[in-house]
Amino acid sequence: MESVSYPDPNIVHDLGELRRLNPLTQCITNVVVTGFTANVLLAAGASPAMVIGIEEAAEFARIASALLINVGTIAGADSRAMLEAARAAHEHGTPWVLDPVAAGALKFRTDVVAELVTLRPTIIKGNASEIMAVAGQDGGARGVESTQESGDAIEHARSLAARTGCVVAVTGPIDYITDGKAIIAVPGGHSIMTRVTGTGCALGALMASFAATSPTPLRAATAACAVFAAAGERAARASQGPGSFAVCFLDQLAMIGAD
Repeated sequence: MESVSYPDPNIVHDLGELRRLNPLTQCITNVVVTGFTANVLLAAGASPAMVIGIEEAAEFARIASALLINVGTIAGADSRAMLEAARAAHEHGTPWVLDPVAAGALKFRTDVVAELVTLRPTIIKGNASEIMAVAGQDGGARGVESTQESGDAIEHARSLAARTGCVVAVTGPIDYITDGKAIIAVPGGHSIMTRVTGTGCALGALMASFAATSPTPLRAATAACAVFAAAGERAARASQGPGSFAVCFLDQLAMIGAD
């Protein structure tokens, strides 16, 4: 297992490419985190587009640089928009990320996630319980919270990646990313990140942006996790609590460079 952190030469290069190319990233995400997600992408150097309506989602997915689908606050109309956008992305070669929030905890979203997986996301990103559920195991999900450690899901993530052809990222105190063969561990971050709504969801969006500009999906997911972890560590040192952390985190994302 390889372990990487920022600044790694590949990650520094890929962050520079993201900022140079400014990928247009469509985010079909949950209503709780929309604004924060957009600000994270702007701070990192990408261009967010919150095009979520059933009337436009698929059309936009054909022209976007990348797509995020996050099922956090999914409803019936949302599921149709998600499926149509994912189908359009698959058909047109648009890289896309699936964040199966609370998969395994509720039947409707679990069924929608299973259908989305058939449309071959570039990256599947979730906590240990979510990834285990998508892999067909009982992850013991409790709403959006994981009852498993990220390391507990490594083998399930690897088998899911091998079966689907997707890169799978398991998030936690240590993030693990696999393409079914290699496994990369990304340490870092800070526990305060779990006390700010939207950090995990925004990570999925950043993975999508990197997927549009990095040479491989494995590198895209790794770079996003490493940059996020480094910015989180720096923001934790500069902040006094969850409120100031959210602001500091955006600042640190914007300032992080080849240092």
